[in-house]
Amino acid sequence: MNRPTGTDDGGTQDSPRLPRRGQGQLESQVLTVLRSAGGPATAGWVQEHLDGDLAYTTVITILSRLYAKKAVTRTRQGRSYVWTPASDEAGLAALRMRRVLDGERDREAVLARFVSALSPGDEARLRALLSRAADRPDDGPDGPDDSGRLDDSAAPEG
Repeated sequence: MNRPTGTDDGGTQDSPRLPRRGQGQLESQVLTVLRSAGGPATAGWVQEHLDGDLAYTTVITILSRLYAKKAVTRTRQGRSYVWTPASDEAGLAALRMRRVLDGERDREAVLARFVSALSPGDEARLRALLSRAADRPDDGPDGPDDSGRLDDSAAPEG
């Protein structure tokens, strides 16, 4: 059965399509908007402040994926949730790096390739961070605890 296509020649209808976003780009945009809220925000608020016409269900899907990745937190408010970023941009980048590493079989090879590709300045920064982490008294013989954090100096105490 042929269905109408909206064209006179029986072909497909040409409709302008928005360029496809790169992997993670939409999640990044949602996180940026969420950070700009200055506190917990609803999915509707996020949808209103995003560039483009995203469906509410799409925003909910993205927020739910970010929640599964522990990039956002959510709190029940009435029948829905309010959402808050779980970390700043550096923390989220570190979380992504950790997930990539956790997904690889040969961690040593991945780390070796990563370190060998660092600029001299980044290598020096990494060495300094590792040195500080090794000097912390709460670490065991294998270095930093399993939280994946190298430096707690910026975290508030309490």
